[in-house]
Amino acid sequence: MTYHPKSDFIATMIERGFLADCTDYQGLDEALISGCQSAYIGFDATAKSLHVGSLIQIMMLRWFQKTGHKPITLMGGGTTKVGDPSFRSDERPLLGPDQINANIAGIRKVFAAYIDYDSGAENAALMLNNEEWLDDLNYLDFLRDIGRHFSVNRMLAFESVKSRLDREQSLSFLEFNYMILQAYDFLELNRRYGCVLQLGGSDQWGNIVNGIDLTRRVLDNEIYGLTSPLLTTSDGKKMGKSQDGAVWLNAEMRSPYEFWQFWRNTTDADVGRFLKLYTELPVDECDRLGALQGSEINEAKIRLANEVTSLLHGTEAAANAEATAREVFEKGGVGDDLPTLTVGEADLPISIVQLIVQSGLAKSGKEAKRLIAENGAKLDDASLTDAGLMIDAGALSSPIKLSAGKKRHALVQLG
Repeated sequence: MTYHPKSDFIATMIERGFLADCTDYQGLDEALISGCQSAYIGFDATAKSLHVGSLIQIMMLRWFQKTGHKPITLMGGGTTKVGDPSFRSDERPLLGPDQINANIAGIRKVFAAYIDYDSGAENAALMLNNEEWLDDLNYLDFLRDIGRHFSVNRMLAFESVKSRLDREQSLSFLEFNYMILQAYDFLELNRRYGCVLQLGGSDQWGNIVNGIDLTRRVLDNEIYGLTSPLLTTSDGKKMGKSQDGAVWLNAEMRSPYEFWQFWRNTTDADVGRFLKLYTELPVDECDRLGALQGSEINEAKIRLANEVTSLLHGTEAAANAEATAREVFEKGGVGDDLPTLTVGEADLPISIVQLIVQSGLAKSGKEAKRLIAENGAKLDDASLTDAGLMIDAGALSSPIKLSAGKKRHALVQLG
């Protein structure tokens, strides 16, 4: 990257590793230094929470606001009804309006932790829903006014579509329309709210370019796109996934302790990069922490976990998570903030295998039994060897601790 930006936002994106590509560096840079501008990212409501894979986009919006500009979080109440086919091998399951609205309500909780919507400042954020303009579209008018600007030949050439067709996997007409709807979102946001920039992951490049072309054709307005790299960890795993599934951002779907622990378990090689992307520590400090070796890198990982957890769940939650981790790992104690499973007396006795599954330490009874057979499971820090062990009310007279390996723990209590 040889471009030397004048705007704080682009400089931050480059310096901290957020930037994959931009449709017009100089044009966007000039627009950003001319005054407060608006940028958006769209989030489809396919689940009740976003996961860590979306956190890089949320941080981009946060930095956009911190550098003096106005972020727009666009909820995909309309586009979720179609489903984004980008780089998927199959069609997304279609959701009904009630489920979509419930998912949007869950997703909204996360954004307030990162972005200011209510201060009344010029750059206070907007939260919008694209069903505002998509739900009442007249199909024939839309085809005539919008559809005529799209070339099917060009749409087929986009990598997200081409990769699906090259594998001879079905791409429905419904999904094929998604890119037109997303392009139309950018047009409407520019027309209604003066939005000049769409941010997104690099897998959204084709959709972003479509929106820019459409807006130029229909409104003759100059707008821009900027993408972040699709992140994988240093061992090649997709960001946002862990051994026990997606790392959700909502506390009710993944506890602050489990969230903290995910970051504490970061691979050594990723610490410096993740500090730049997911915290607001100065870049020099991120580089210093990321360069630590041996046992010192563990303190850098704790700093990473504390900083990221504080942004999402608050400093108290981060401090509690660290205290619990130190008690569990350093003192061999139980800890007050571990994920907890409450079992009713009517369900007793219950097998240890069922408890391991229900507490989230294994996905199935088969996996739990394998964990026991391979000496990877512990009960109150003692190795479990009997997969047929039954737990009764007497055993739960006080909470018990279950462990899977050295880093994953849960409490079981009688309720």
